[in-house]
Amino acid sequence: MSQVLSFELSDEVYAVLQQQADVAGVSLAELVATSIEQQYASVISESSQPETEKEAARQRFRSHAGSINLGYATGADNESIDADLARAYSDTCEETN
Repeated sequence: MSQVLSFELSDEVYAVLQQQADVAGVSLAELVATSIEQQYASVISESSQPETEKEAARQRFRSHAGSINLGYATGADNESIDADLARAYSDTCEETN
């Protein structure tokens, strides 16, 4: 299915588009329609993707969460966090003095 769309262009834009269409060997309408379709192709493919494929993509993305290894253990213990903050603040104070 397709739709017809009419719109106004300035003379300058029309001339540039007509020149590009001539170089490409296509009609002005075909050039504009192809350009718009290419610009929105990713949006169209995403919206036409079945929900099961979207969910599978989400799961693949989520599987990467927490997969970075810093080379040392990290935790949420307050002593470790306090020590890190104290070091950061002392470094800042030494730089300003």
